[in-house]
Amino acid sequence: MNRLFIELYLDEDVNVLVAHLVRAHGYAAVTTVEAGRRGESNTVQLAYAVSQGRAVLTHNRSDFAALAQEYTATGRMHSGIIIAVRRPPHELTRRLLRIFNAVTADEMQDQVRYI
Repeated sequence: MNRLFIELYLDEDVNVLVAHLVRAHGYAAVTTVEAGRRGESNTVQLAYAVSQGRAVLTHNRSDFAALAQEYTATGRMHSGIIIAVRRPPHELTRRLLRIFNAVTADEMQDQVRYI
């Protein structure tokens, strides 16, 4: 694949300001609303993110950790899942930037990161 930069797909429970802050630092991010996918199930959200080559950012640990396990068990791949504790948008962005500066998109493949 040789993808360098992680591109994000923000689950609808993540503050949209995070997408704006991430983009201000030169990284790609799209929200559920921007993608026209509001209200869809987490299974569908993850499948969409996979189809777009984007890592999911979510606060929903239980559902997305289970989905990651399901993907692994069934041999399916995803572009990464970042599970975040609810924090102010600027703090969450700061933590994301640490990942972006240390991990390539290829390295994020099939990974679950907790921030």
